[in-house]
Amino acid sequence: MTMTTSMNRSFEVSSDEYPFEDRWFSYRDGCVHYVDEGQGPPVLLLHGNPTWSYLYRHIIRELRSECRLIAVDYPGFGYSKAPSGYGYTPREHAQMLKEFIGALALRDFVLVVQDWGGPIGLSYAVENPANLRGLVVMNSWAWEASVPQKLFSLVMGGWPVGYWLQTRLNLFAKSIVPSGIHHEEKIVPSLRQAYLNPFPSPASRIPTWVFPREIRKSRQWLREIESRLSVLAGLPTQILWGRQDEPGFRLIELRRWQSHLPLHETEILDDASHFVQEDRPDRVAVSLRRVLERAQDRGARR
Repeated sequence: MTMTTSMNRSFEVSSDEYPFEDRWFSYRDGCVHYVDEGQGPPVLLLHGNPTWSYLYRHIIRELRSECRLIAVDYPGFGYSKAPSGYGYTPREHAQMLKEFIGALALRDFVLVVQDWGGPIGLSYAVENPANLRGLVVMNSWAWEASVPQKLFSLVMGGWPVGYWLQTRLNLFAKSIVPSGIHHEEKIVPSLRQAYLNPFPSPASRIPTWVFPREIRKSRQWLREIESRLSVLAGLPTQILWGRQDEPGFRLIELRRWQSHLPLHETEILDDASHFVQEDRPDRVAVSLRRVLERAQDRGARR
């Protein structure tokens, strides 16, 4: 894996909204895009389906004078180009992430996860708990899916209906993203385009179909992650939960996180849905500040 600055964007977003320097590293014969803004304690921001580092733009702008914020686009998402033979599975994204963290020599960082960022990020965390200083969890999971989630997987990640919905209609980017934002006034044309533009063709949309399919197909991998979550029990954790996400992620998932992460402080947001980063970026920033503060206090007591 080598760093490079030679890649170009495949589409454009407003520099007013996303005023960050593009950074790249070569991954096999592909190229992964990320942003790396600010200085101070490192924070790694992970997205889900069908989003990318744009999801964290407000948080990065708010906090880059206080900490170092790194947001990566998984291969096939945002500006990243997948290597040959890449299957877009969460296990593959987790392997890429592990190599990415190693390439940047990230140490003692806060991990921020939402949606598929949960299992992808926690896969690394349970293997390297000593390398984390804190955790921020938004609407997500890291265990075998519930029955409603498996039914969702059968429809959205099935064949041929789910495949057609994702690759022909671009359903996730076109409809699921807006439906997962509670504040309708925030669903402006530039936001819609920022999530549509990474997927201009049926072939480019396959990653958005693989993720819902893998809710069922990755069940053994998800079980393995949950079986090791106890190693994170001593980690300062902020849980920020969008209450309007049901039936996607419900209070039962929240309670499960709380049982696995006993050093949690939880805030339930009645005015946020699945994409908490779009609905309430201000509260995400507060959660990040709080977990950094708690981690510093914890370190001082050692």
